[in-house]
Amino acid sequence: EVQMVESGGGSVQPGESLKLSCTASGFRISMYSLHWVRQAPGKEIEFVASTLNDGRATYANFVEGRFTVSRDDATNTLYLQLNDLKTEDTAMYYCARDRAGVYRGHGTQVTVSS
Repeated sequence: EVQMVESGGGSVQPGESLKLSCTASGFRISMYSLHWVRQAPGKEIEFVASTLNDGRATYANFVEGRFTVSRDDATNTLYLQLNDLKTEDTAMYYCARDRAGVYRGHGTQVTVSS
């Protein structure tokens, strides 16, 4: 069974950092491009970042250098380092096998407030 389980979310103040993890099972992440997406309350799912299977990373414009996506193929884990968080980054964050977020995990909540 294919599963992706996110963790690492929490409640932080603006300017602080979090590191999200996504542990995959049922498939080898080394064979795929993988993605982070997010959904804020009342809004649609939006793309955040991708780590491609050729080693490249891509980011949404709103990231502005604050987030870093990485992967550890040995442990089948995907990461998203979130730095300089803003209140507008508050959302449920999901790892996904597609950029649209259709095939995603259950998510981890990130709340940024002062």
